[in-house]
Amino acid sequence: MSKNADRRENGSGPRFQRRDLLKALGAVPAALVTFQSAAAQQAGSEPIPVAQPAPNVAAPITYQTKVLTEHEFKTIRVLGDRLIPADERSGSASDASVPEFIDDWLDFQRGDLLHSIRGGLTWLDLQCNRTFGKGFVDCALEQQRTMLDRIAYPERAAAADAEGVAFFNSLRDLVASGFFTSEIGLKDLPYLGNEPSAVWSGCPAPVLAKLGLGK
Repeated sequence: MSKNADRRENGSGPRFQRRDLLKALGAVPAALVTFQSAAAQQAGSEPIPVAQPAPNVAAPITYQTKVLTEHEFKTIRVLGDRLIPADERSGSASDASVPEFIDDWLDFQRGDLLHSIRGGLTWLDLQCNRTFGKGFVDCALEQQRTMLDRIAYPERAAAADAEGVAFFNSLRDLVASGFFTSEIGLKDLPYLGNEPSAVWSGCPAPVLAKLGLGK
């Protein structure tokens, strides 16, 4: 079990820090609690790239879920690592305890959000069973990628996949929110805000020139 997950189970650390950060950001809870209509997402969303899948080897699950079933949690873990795989820069979504974060957030929010995520996971398994004869987590990497390609790009998705598109967009937001409020995700960000400087040499000349304020 990761250190983040262990602290979360003990009722301290990232569990409350993440909630407080998300509330402070303001826009994140609104994005998570309310699902846009599938038609609106198809009309207005930008293409959502699906990361190159990592090897389909899942570590044993030792985390005790709060609202998700073991299968739902495993599916979210696989989906999260397809969206944010480990690379030379940082760890994966599961390395950052994103599945635990999502389970914790769903337990905190409940209501429509939990029902929508649960319904989306069921939809995904049904479609994979119809197409490949097995659930999403049991599909081969290329089969998983084929399935995600159907719902990751709203402007190209078929009308029949509108429910899957809405689910994928919402889960992507949850994964990104969980990752970039984790210790790993914060280190991965290229810009973390202003930094103190002991010496102020004035505005850089190229910036002044661009603004028409240069000499």
